[in-house]
Amino acid sequence: MKAIRRFTVRPALPDPLSPLAELARNLRWSWHTPTRELFEAVDPELWAASGGDPVRLLGGVPPARLARLAHDEPFLRRLAEASDGLREYLTGDRWYQQQAAECGGELPRGVGYFSPEFGITAALPQYSGGLGILAGDHLKAASDLGVPLIGVGLLYRHGYFHQSLSRDGWQQETYPVLDPNELPLTLLREADGRPCQVAIALPGGRSLRAHVWQACVGRVPLLMLDSDVEENDPGAREVTDRLYGGGSEHRLLQEMLLGIGGVRAIRTYCRLTGHAEPEVFHTNEGHAGFLGLERIHELAEQGVEFDTSLEAVRAGTVFTTHTPVPAGIDRFDRELVARHFGPDAELPRIDVERILRLGMETYPGGEPNLFNMAVMGLRLGRCANGVSTLHGKVSREMFAGLWPGFDADEVPISSVTNGVHAPTWVAPEVFRLGARQIGAQRTEDALSVGGSERWDAVAEIQDSDIWALRRELRGQLVTEVRRRLYASWRGRGAASAELGWIDDVLDPDVLTIGFARRVPSYKRLTLMLRDRDRLMDLLTHEERPIQIVVAGKAHPADDGGKRLIQELVRFTDDPRVRHRVVFLPDYGMAMAQKLYPGCDVWLNNPLRPLEACGTSGMKAALNGCLNLSVLDGWWDEWFEPDFGWAIPTADGSATDDDRRDDLEAAALYDLLERRIAPRFYEQGPGGLPDRWIEMVRRTLTRLGPKVLAGRMVRDYVEGLYVPAARAHRALDVAAAGELASWKARVRGAWPRVAVDHVEASAFGATAELGSTLALRVRVRLGELTPDDVEVQAIAGRVDPQDHIADPASVPLKPVGAPTPEGSRLYEGPLTLDHAGPFGYTVRVLPSHRLLASGAELGLVAVPAEGMGEGAGVLMR
Repeated sequence: MKAIRRFTVRPALPDPLSPLAELARNLRWSWHTPTRELFEAVDPELWAASGGDPVRLLGGVPPARLARLAHDEPFLRRLAEASDGLREYLTGDRWYQQQAAECGGELPRGVGYFSPEFGITAALPQYSGGLGILAGDHLKAASDLGVPLIGVGLLYRHGYFHQSLSRDGWQQETYPVLDPNELPLTLLREADGRPCQVAIALPGGRSLRAHVWQACVGRVPLLMLDSDVEENDPGAREVTDRLYGGGSEHRLLQEMLLGIGGVRAIRTYCRLTGHAEPEVFHTNEGHAGFLGLERIHELAEQGVEFDTSLEAVRAGTVFTTHTPVPAGIDRFDRELVARHFGPDAELPRIDVERILRLGMETYPGGEPNLFNMAVMGLRLGRCANGVSTLHGKVSREMFAGLWPGFDADEVPISSVTNGVHAPTWVAPEVFRLGARQIGAQRTEDALSVGGSERWDAVAEIQDSDIWALRRELRGQLVTEVRRRLYASWRGRGAASAELGWIDDVLDPDVLTIGFARRVPSYKRLTLMLRDRDRLMDLLTHEERPIQIVVAGKAHPADDGGKRLIQELVRFTDDPRVRHRVVFLPDYGMAMAQKLYPGCDVWLNNPLRPLEACGTSGMKAALNGCLNLSVLDGWWDEWFEPDFGWAIPTADGSATDDDRRDDLEAAALYDLLERRIAPRFYEQGPGGLPDRWIEMVRRTLTRLGPKVLAGRMVRDYVEGLYVPAARAHRALDVAAAGELASWKARVRGAWPRVAVDHVEASAFGATAELGSTLALRVRVRLGELTPDDVEVQAIAGRVDPQDHIADPASVPLKPVGAPTPEGSRLYEGPLTLDHAGPFGYTVRVLPSHRLLASGAELGLVAVPAEGMGEGAGVLMR
């Protein structure tokens, strides 16, 4: 019989147990092992049945059990210790507060962090993959460090989706309804108790309203907007129905609610709680880019004109791009965007054409009728970054059209390599081994804050202890795989009587390889199947077998990805190998936390350079798992043969994709057969695989401090948040107006700026290392003055096509008065500090004290081809 109404009945906890409610509502429990163990002690069976969710646990504990715990002195002491620990964590000074005391208030007072998804815990399923997990780890690390950050996202009533398999291995999706009242969330309310609302104006006089739910991620509030409110019409109620669902207009409305509504939610939250207003707004991928428009609109309502508002808003905005391919960016038809803005819809004080110009692809190679969310993010952000060193390079090349006239290396997109939140991803058994070696507090500090000196203690752990730990974790994974595989086969329609073989799936003493991620084509889920006979030989080798655990979801609309999953599942169903290779459906955080620690090798074989970062291998590494990967993303940056293997790529040598896959698959098989499996099974004098254990130790000591989210967040604070806060303070309305007026004047005058002539002191075809050339450059500035520009000599080694590699710039100084024709003479010395092929050129850039870089306006004047006796000269 089906209920006609559903509501949530909260448990009435006895007074001595009341701190359990606070502990359950703060998601620090998701990464704090003692708190999780405390909840497990409440009722171990119910804890397991609830999926490790304290809210669900407390909602199901029988009153008699609660009554007994209320008089259980050992339990109450543990509860008091956990409650006091949370209070100290929430109120005590941490890294950020220490930095703020040392640097005299330069750090931002608040940071708004916007993302379309957040992977905090399996108990709050609001993520699809790496972007969300990264955002969740960013919040957790910010909390550990004490960064005054406010997270902003959407609350999806169906989350992403649950994945199951049909009998023939086809992915199937289900979307269970999530009740916010049964999640670790609190509804944000006004002082009189009314639920807070934010509203977005829609065309035709309609409105999109949203409630604001708050999750407490340690010290960090996460605000999640929910459109399923009674005041909305049916279409508006469904805007936050599911993550990455619906068509273009649905996605546009989600992103308007996230960016515009998110800023309004922050304003409401700060008004109600007294939290410092953000000085820096961080846009995690382009989905939230409309936040900049809302902040411009806020200033417009105060009478500030658009260009001035744009400069003021840009100053405090950080934009992070996560995609290395244009196809991964949200792009909307121009007319669709235009319809949702302007006098008859949202942001009525901003001219629609000004909004459109921020996102249109008005550059060579762009599609001028498309509104590009990443392009808007870059135009609205003073600071921009990719998520690994290689991805930063790829991003500079991909977006170079926005800065015409500049080499890709000069495009103002930096990089901050992602990290992972170790307390979330490190198995408790690994933590306990570290605690025995260096103490619990030092181990916790090493995982949260980093510092290589804390990780060096791993070198002192005995080989036997490391190997015993690795086997224990592998054994736990085997048990987990068998449980999940049995449930999967039952879901596919198999009877219990035909599943006895699952009891022999995997072996805790066999080399175990993990591969788990989303399933777009570039990640190449089925590369391992290119030569099935060879793979079978590796799986069933009599002396050195391997076993593989695979998991991953394809987007519901991606039939190509689903076919890849089906192809792999059919292989894993083969009775000859099904005890050695498995596919586990419904990959998510709960599965991942078992999978990473239990694997010996983590496999990643994307098409290079399409993996922006790829943090799954980082999580595996923190548990002593070795990486086997194409040199892409973070692995390209930090790979060393002492702690992993690089799969050779066929860049430039393969004539087509099939040939490339064949070559790289063969290289993968060779590594497994000739290097990896022999090292795993090779035993030293003491009966242990000494060389393998040493690689595990080096993975922990060398990679450990690098892959931490704490390191990542410190990089953001020091490299991006502080400069953005400094610019925000410098660009008040008056300064922003000055900069906007100057930019308009420079843009208007720039067509008349030119390099007329370049000459250098006498030289021949060769010159002596260390000698100096005297450069003289005649420049026409038109209506501009020397204060508006910088004239530079650019010099360095040159390649066979005379392109300057690793260029260095030397500013030239104006001398004398302007000529009657309006030209100015610039002079300066150029030192020849490199032997071999050497060249130089000159250029003119706009210059202003408030610019983030000389490339900011995308304007540059260079000599005409072949001009003068010095420009571009090659010296050997």
